Amino acid sequence: MPEGPDNYVPSTDRESPVGKPVIRGDPALTGQRPEEAIEFDPDDSESLELAARTVEKFSENTAGADDNVFILRGAAACAALVRGEGSYKAAAERAGGEASVSFIRKWSRVHDLPRSVRIHVAKGEIAPTAAKHIARVSGESRLLLAWAALDHDLTVRQIRSVASSVNDGASVDAALARNGYALGELRTQLGRDAYCRLRRQAALDGASPGEVISEAIESYFDDGP
Repeated sequence: MPEGPDNYVPSTDRESPVGKPVIRGDPALTGQRPEEAIEFDPDDSESLELAARTVEKFSENTAGADDNVFILRGAAACAALVRGEGSYKAAAERAGGEASVSFIRKWSRVHDLPRSVRIHVAKGEIAPTAAKHIARVSGESRLLLAWAALDHDLTVRQIRSVASSVNDGASVDAALARNGYALGELRTQLGRDAYCRLRRQAALDGASPGEVISEAIESYFDDGP
């Protein structure tokens, strides 16, 4: 049964198995065929060794530094290695190279972001370095920060600043406002008929177009598509 606005809780963490190439294996997002995407199984010794070598190469940035698929693969390897070894410290020791505990922790968090956010990372709409800061916050805040980053084309520095403020106790709304941005504000394009009906209904209701849209969206999720 669809969840209404009062009890709807969006996923803010990864739901698919650690190391599974859900996004990396989607050709519509990455151009990579499923069979080309490497899966890291934390319960398989050979796969775990591959993860360790991938993390080592990833930490040394020896190839594919500007390739989002390479970045997501490295993040997946970090997460799988942590799961297989049982701790960030053990994962760093096994990977060697430049792979520090901090490095592995940061990229493991990116792998643990929900699919709705990882899709934008794969498409290059959220930079991997920005995703690291989005992953620093938890719960609904990470979704709100991700959407605000897209809506306002925030820089990595701005995203880092907002993430730090949120972790210091501020709401995403307040942290964005300090940078001159409003949560939920976005620019979109409506079809001619939808635009006309929206403006007409807003006038008749004595409401703003945004209020009509918000009510319609809440009703949509309450009643189900």
